[in-house]
Amino acid sequence: MALLEVKDLKVYFPIRGGIMGRIVGHVKAVDGISFSVNEGQTVGLVGESGSGKSTTGKAILGLVPLAGGSIYFNGEDITRYIGKNRSAYRKSVQMIFQDVHSSLNAKKRVLDIIAEPIRNFEKLTKEEERKRVDELLSIVGMSPENALKYPHEFSGGQRQRIGVARAIALKPKLIVADEPVSALDLSIQAQVLNYMKDVQEELGLSYLFISHDLGVVKHMCETLIIMHSSRFVEVGSREDIYQNPCHIYTRRLIASIPSTNPDLKEANEAHRNAINEEYKNQYNKYYAEGGSVYDLRLLNENNNTHFVAMP
Repeated sequence: MALLEVKDLKVYFPIRGGIMGRIVGHVKAVDGISFSVNEGQTVGLVGESGSGKSTTGKAILGLVPLAGGSIYFNGEDITRYIGKNRSAYRKSVQMIFQDVHSSLNAKKRVLDIIAEPIRNFEKLTKEEERKRVDELLSIVGMSPENALKYPHEFSGGQRQRIGVARAIALKPKLIVADEPVSALDLSIQAQVLNYMKDVQEELGLSYLFISHDLGVVKHMCETLIIMHSSRFVEVGSREDIYQNPCHIYTRRLIASIPSTNPDLKEANEAHRNAINEEYKNQYNKYYAEGGSVYDLRLLNENNNTHFVAMP
């Protein structure tokens, strides 16, 4: 049984017009997607800006209203609970935010930032609370002395580690990580990602890892979901996606991954140009009228992990 199961999820934002501000249409940010996350698994949700991936993560946490669909957690339909602040589901699912600057309250000490979710759900003494915060800081590689400092006293990587500590404060089962390292330098990205993997192994966490960077996702995730135009275009294991990308959008994303070998610069550029030309020429084969994405289909009966959106 999956830890998290999402069925036919839809998130529509109203378009208002006229003097009275009546609803004249909707933006379909997420349009009927289904997926699952197992215990201890890291699922990567990949796509460009505006594809709907971040909205998907927010919908799972109840941060945006659902237009349709159901969410199951440990086999229980919790769709009606996701907006309730003190529900058991809210305690079991936490988030690491993309913007490390605005996600931490600049007026609060690290102690209060990390302790806030604990105070919402548990009743600890001051001593017990401080001990818990010190343990959480230790897990993410920071000393207890940092608890009395403020966010502006830390680097971007350190602030993101504080965000990780806050996310695991309630010992959740699932963490939605929304572009957790995109604002960091490459060397700092590696540190934060390795801490996230260490924390996962120590606590048995599951991650829904949202990113636009297929290079980072390859390091973190066993299962990948490629999202475009509010829907999924390809789903598969890491090997399925990187060794046999079948949707033209997936191939375009993989071709955009920069190479660390300068000798391959010209060859990679020629490959990217060829893929972009293929994307233009075969667009109508992979997308329905109006640019909508087809339903996912199993690519091969002998491989039940690889699905592609095709007519």
